Amino acid sequence: MVKEGNLKTQELFDKSRALHRFYRGKIETLLKCPVRDYQDFALWYTPGVAAVSRAIAEDRELSFQYTNRWNTVAVVSDGSRVLGLGDIGPEAALPVMEGKALLFRYLGGVDAWPICVRTRNPEELIALVQAISPTFGGINLEDIAQPQCFAVLETLRKTLDIPVWHDDQQGTALVTIAAFLGALDVVGKAPDQVKVALIGAGASNLRIAHLLIAVGVPPENLVLCDSKGTLHRGRKDLEESHPWKWELCQVTNGENLVGGKEEAIRGRDVLIALSTPGPGVIKPEWVAQMNSEAIVFACANPVPEIWPWEAKEAGARIVATGRSDFPNQVNNSLGFPGVFRGVLSVQARTITDSMCLAAAKSLYEFARRKGLNEDYIIPSMEEWEVYVEEAKAVARVALEEGIAQRDVSLEEIERESRFLIQRAREITALMQKEGFVISPEGGGT
Repeated sequence: MVKEGNLKTQELFDKSRALHRFYRGKIETLLKCPVRDYQDFALWYTPGVAAVSRAIAEDRELSFQYTNRWNTVAVVSDGSRVLGLGDIGPEAALPVMEGKALLFRYLGGVDAWPICVRTRNPEELIALVQAISPTFGGINLEDIAQPQCFAVLETLRKTLDIPVWHDDQQGTALVTIAAFLGALDVVGKAPDQVKVALIGAGASNLRIAHLLIAVGVPPENLVLCDSKGTLHRGRKDLEESHPWKWELCQVTNGENLVGGKEEAIRGRDVLIALSTPGPGVIKPEWVAQMNSEAIVFACANPVPEIWPWEAKEAGARIVATGRSDFPNQVNNSLGFPGVFRGVLSVQARTITDSMCLAAAKSLYEFARRKGLNEDYIIPSMEEWEVYVEEAKAVARVALEEGIAQRDVSLEEIERESRFLIQRAREITALMQKEGFVISPEGGGT
C-alpha cells in the first residue's frame, strides 16, 4: 500500500506538470463591464474616468465603490517556505500562488492576484505590501518562513486598514479546529477532556494551539514538539530566538514533559501533525500508545507523516490528512475563500481570532447537519454552500465587533455571497462549454 500511495502521488505530479505546460498558467484577466462599441472606451477610460478619479482623490474610500478594489485580494509570498517544498524562491512559488488565486475565485467569488517578490528582508516585504495596499481590499500572506512571518503579519495588521491574513497561520488553524470539533463529536469527547500532541511547531501549529485553547482545551493539556523536542519551561534556547514558541512554553505542557515525538504522542487523545512530509515521520507504534478512540491528523503535504491505513491499523479511530484522495481532508481551501468573501462584503478592517473561530464553527455545524461520521468530520470543497455559511458567520462577527465599514444585513451578505460564488462557477462552466477554455485533446473541457 505504501508503494501504491507513492505511485499515485507521482502520477498526480506528472499530470499536473503536463497541464501547467499546456495552459501556461491558471488565471487571466476578464472584463466585467460591457463594451458595446469603441465609444464605450470614453466611459471606462479617458475622458470619462477622470470624473471617477477626481471623486476618489477627494475621498479615498470611494475606491471601494468605484473600482474592483472591494473584491480584490493580493496573494503575497517570498517563496521562502512553500508547503512541502521549502525555500524554492518567488518564481517557483508562482504556480502555487496562481492556484490560490484560482481557489479564491472559484470557491469564494473573490478576485485575487499573485504577488511573488524577491526579498528575504521582512522590513522590505512589509514596505512592499504597504505600498501596494491601495489596489487591494485584502492581503493574503502565503508561504513565508518563520519567524519572519509573525512579525510581517503583526506589523501589517497594525499599519493597514484592510484585512491582512497569513493563511499558513490563521487559515490552517481555523480549518483544523473545525475538523477537531467534528472528530470530537464522533468519538464523544469534549474539548476540555482531551490531551493533544502537536507535532511540528511552525506557524500553523502555533496558531492552532492558540485556537485550541480558545475552544476550551486546557493549555496544560497541549504538548508541542519541534525539531529539537517538546516545548517546555526549560527550553531557554527559545526565549530570545523565538518569543512566540517561548510564550507557549510557559502555558502548555502542564507535566513539563521532556522528550521527542514519541513521548509527546504517548497517552494523548488527539495528534495534530503539521511537520515534515512522510511517510515514516510518525510511526505506527507511537499511534498505538495513544488513548482509546484516538484521533490522528497527519497533514503534511504532499505525503502525510503517516499513511492513513497505517494509523488506522495502529488503533486510530479517525484519521485526517491534507489530501483530497483520502477521507477527511483538512485543507486551507475550506477557509480562506469563505473568510475573505465575508470580510470583503462588509469591508472589514481586520480579521480577528473570533472571526476565525466563527468560521471554524460554521464549518463544523454544516458538517454536523449533514451527518458526522468517521470519514466525514469536515465538509468537502465540493459542498460549495458551506462558503456562503462561512462568509455569513464571519461577516456577523465583524458587524458585532464594529470593524465592518459597510453596514449591511446578514440576509444581504448571504444573497451577495451566493450570487458571486455561483457566478464564478457558472462563468467557468460556460467558458468550458463554449470552448474558450480548451482541453489538451482539443475542444471544450
